[in-house]
Amino acid sequence: MLIRVTQPGFFLNIAHRMFARTYFQKYGNYRPLIPVEPHPDTTLFVMIPSFREPDVLATLDSLAACSPPRGISEVFVIINEPETCDPEISALNEQTYRDVIGWIAKQPQGRIRFHTAPVVKLPQKWAGVGMARKRGMDEALWRFQLLDRPNGIIVSLDADTLVEPHYLTTIEDHFMKHPSHVGATIDFSHQLDGISNKQREGILLYEKYLKYYKAALTWCGYPNALYTIGSAFAVTADGYVRRGGMTRRKAGEDFYFLQTLTQVGKVGEITSTAVHPSARESDRVAFGTGPSIRQWMADAEDLRLTYNIQAFIDLKVLFTRHREFYHMSGEMLTAFPEMLPLPLRIFMEEDELISGIASLRSNCASEVVFSQRFFHLFNAFKILKFVHFGHRGYYERQSLVEAYEVLMSLVNNPADPM
Repeated sequence: MLIRVTQPGFFLNIAHRMFARTYFQKYGNYRPLIPVEPHPDTTLFVMIPSFREPDVLATLDSLAACSPPRGISEVFVIINEPETCDPEISALNEQTYRDVIGWIAKQPQGRIRFHTAPVVKLPQKWAGVGMARKRGMDEALWRFQLLDRPNGIIVSLDADTLVEPHYLTTIEDHFMKHPSHVGATIDFSHQLDGISNKQREGILLYEKYLKYYKAALTWCGYPNALYTIGSAFAVTADGYVRRGGMTRRKAGEDFYFLQTLTQVGKVGEITSTAVHPSARESDRVAFGTGPSIRQWMADAEDLRLTYNIQAFIDLKVLFTRHREFYHMSGEMLTAFPEMLPLPLRIFMEEDELISGIASLRSNCASEVVFSQRFFHLFNAFKILKFVHFGHRGYYERQSLVEAYEVLMSLVNNPADPM
């Protein structure tokens, strides 16, 4: 099979130039969802999972209004549901498919091209946003493989999210300026029109919490702090392969994917454009924005409280000195936790982290390598595990406003010992 790429007159044999071949071999015979071949100039693919989603056309309208990118951008709406699905939800999904097909038929074939497919049935065991996102991102990878384009950009968006006019060109520009980046997060702010005052307060508190948590991770010395919003990130096709693809988790798939992507390469931040997710309540996943707002509206969760800043102050004690582990004797390493704040000391003992650090040290050729791999061991998952552990017996939840103010004081006055 021969596919023409952007250079006139140049052809490549797909059988010999499939950079993602091994990835797809793991899953047997891959069946593409989009029946037409990608345009040779396709450089960016926006994937939108849609389940029980009545407002996806507003998202498509915002994409159609974007400034034309340099390359061709494809947008794919993957309407999905479990193999066994409530008939009313199935009917809504079928109507969404008809609506999207009708909408696409009215669009010109410009530099932004839109696709969808008949409703995709997902295996009952894995059906959920993670599996839907994976199926859509795999489709993007398949198409970039046909073009032998490992630097193709796969963008994750949601069906309730609006984008700004320079969304596509800004993402395109970021990866042109930073070709070594394997991914990037995109700035965000939730839609606030047409919601109650209580819901507005809740979503603004939730956004402040996200900013607080990321800033606290950065301040305490964690090098891979980033936002993990499913509708606000992009990854290169090659980075996606090296990461092993999207996880099938039914919730938190964005967090797990992006945090492990940082172990593959640099994940940048795009702040000169933003996406605008819905601020609605949701029962589709176990945790995240929608469930938090639902619980806030039901007075089941108080978003005015957050993790105590002391947890991050304690983490900073460890992270500031982590390079010393590489040069310690076994006896010194074993004794080191005694110098740590009590919650962290107990956590490290129960999690057997010292033995993990000792093993890591013996397999690193330099302090630089050790430092990088230390944060693969004490990664974002481990940090969150510690924070939850600490708040079960050592820290009290703190006012979000107070915690944020203390953090900003620490950031602006680094010599302040608290």
